[in-house]
Amino acid sequence: MWDSFLLGVEMAMRWDTMAMMGVGLMLGMFVGALPGFTTVMAMAILLPLSFFLEPLIGIPFLLGVYKGGIYGGSIPAILVSMPGTGASVATTFDGPALTKKGKGRKALEMALFSSAFGDLSSDIVTIMFIGPIALIALKVGPPELMAILFLALIVIAATSSGVFVKGLLMMVVGLFLGMVGQDPIGALSRFTFDIFQFRAGVPLLPMLIGVYALPEILIAIENRATGMIKQTINSREGGPLTFEEFRSCFRTICRSTMIGTVIGVVPGIGQVVAAFMGYAAAKNASKTPEKFGKGELEGIAAAEAANNAVNGPTMVPLLTLGIPGDNITVILIGAFIAQGLRPGPQLMVEQGPLVFAILVAMVLANILFLIIGYFTIPLFAKVVTIRKSILLPLTVVFAFAGSYVPRSDPFDLLVLVGFGAFGYLVKKLSFDVTPMVMAFILGKELEYSFGQTMVLAQGNLAQYLFFERPITAAIIIGTPFLTYMLWRRSSRLRNEVAAKLSDEIPS
Repeated sequence: MWDSFLLGVEMAMRWDTMAMMGVGLMLGMFVGALPGFTTVMAMAILLPLSFFLEPLIGIPFLLGVYKGGIYGGSIPAILVSMPGTGASVATTFDGPALTKKGKGRKALEMALFSSAFGDLSSDIVTIMFIGPIALIALKVGPPELMAILFLALIVIAATSSGVFVKGLLMMVVGLFLGMVGQDPIGALSRFTFDIFQFRAGVPLLPMLIGVYALPEILIAIENRATGMIKQTINSREGGPLTFEEFRSCFRTICRSTMIGTVIGVVPGIGQVVAAFMGYAAAKNASKTPEKFGKGELEGIAAAEAANNAVNGPTMVPLLTLGIPGDNITVILIGAFIAQGLRPGPQLMVEQGPLVFAILVAMVLANILFLIIGYFTIPLFAKVVTIRKSILLPLTVVFAFAGSYVPRSDPFDLLVLVGFGAFGYLVKKLSFDVTPMVMAFILGKELEYSFGQTMVLAQGNLAQYLFFERPITAAIIIGTPFLTYMLWRRSSRLRNEVAAKLSDEIPS
């Protein structure tokens, strides 16, 4: 494992990898700085670009978009009280107040430095623990993998936004879609409805762009996305952040980093909850909690360190077990699969140096992130004023081009439109599509491991699982209890977020 790490460090030190990560960071910050344009939408639309690049360039490019997008959302949140992404909602509590006090520059720089620190620290923790976790994952057989995948799907459905039953329903839809085409054991066609193109299964890329990007575009059009921020924005107003001001918030940044790191490992919770938990913890620990919400630099540091610290740990379940932790890592797993890399226990064995190279690139991306972010803050502050009516048509073009180009099959455009309409409909009905997409991706692996388990059981499944495979039995028995605990905790956290959002967002 150590040899793989050293080789990975050497592989990551490439100028083209660094250059594409820089491009990804710039694009991510650009999209993040646009209110209403989410990081998920950006990654879904830019995903096809990674297919034309080798893995050590294409995947770090997407990771750059990921990191840049999460931070970029803080810019409009601070300047005009309009979070660019959901992860930056908590930043609106103190950011606009600081801008009104003439401290917009300090707030933007605090967001940048705390984001970079939280992200960098969590990435280092990810590298330290992914090796031991991968070694444990290698001991997992088909029955254990089946139980883990089933547990993951149930937990994701339970912790997704919205009602638990809706999450389960979307999971079932995803499992059905994953069964379209040839089954992984007998190679028999099923549920193709005599459509030749479905014999190879539902195409992943048009599906991802359809359910994640098109609904956002349609909703923006529905809301008459012609508005423009007309106020004068000066991102350099006031003096720069001083070292003393950063040091006074350092304990808060470390606390939020730990909170975000822990939340990042748990599927389905994500940056929004991490930001609110970091903010609440900072406010509770402060000697002057009454200053929070009225223009407190510590509030910016707490929220931004927490939401960016989620980024690295989400890669742990993705790379070691093939289980994406949120909607962004769902898109990343699509990139891995398209590159011929199937995340899971064997990936660290077969492609260990490449995996470590990607993780080291994540660490290096934070250094680029800090440099690029510092010098481009004034540029991206101007992005806030761009009309959506100009950008939306271009986004639609990229969505259709990205779906068509990889296979040059017009059928993919029909799939794109179909899933776009479906995604828009379920979004209006308050369904979360993430359980569906995760079930679609993990469904074949779940089915294949279940088939292997049936063969190993030799017709006596219950005895084999509960008496011969104690770890599998423990996972199966513990699934309802763990699901209930995580569902209850997730619901409580989301309710607290909703309560704080209604009480503390400035009018």
